[in-house]
Amino acid sequence: MRLLQQLVADGRATDVTLGEKIHLSSTATARRRKILEDRGVIKGYTADVDKTRLGFSIDVLVSIELSSQAETALNEFEEAVVRCPSMSFCSFVSGETDFIMMIHVRSFEDYDRVYRRELSTLPHVARIRSSFLMRSVERRPLAPAILQAMSLI
Repeated sequence: MRLLQQLVADGRATDVTLGEKIHLSSTATARRRKILEDRGVIKGYTADVDKTRLGFSIDVLVSIELSSQAETALNEFEEAVVRCPSMSFCSFVSGETDFIMMIHVRSFEDYDRVYRRELSTLPHVARIRSSFLMRSVERRPLAPAILQAMSLI
């Protein structure tokens, strides 16, 4: 699992570099990486994009309450929400709200447009609550507890 820890830190590292860090040959490292990919432990490699450099400086955490929690209502909402171009993630949650989603916009006017054209048109929506993120305190690819657990395997 030391290999996973290294890949979380630098997904672009070569098998030679990784092998040096975990004391394996590059061939053994490549073989282990392939096993992790084939088993679905490693789902892919992504670039960490600075969206503010692209003009998207406002992040909005949106809570959505549906008018019904019937399976058809949930399914219809989920089928529609995946087509929202401003949304980066949406999760069904427990508690007072039904779904939490993250929206990225360029301005408050842009969010007003997203609210009117994307969010309010979603099926079965009873209430929308928006929280604008003021600043990011920490962003991690994995929680330290998961990394710690990986070192025990």
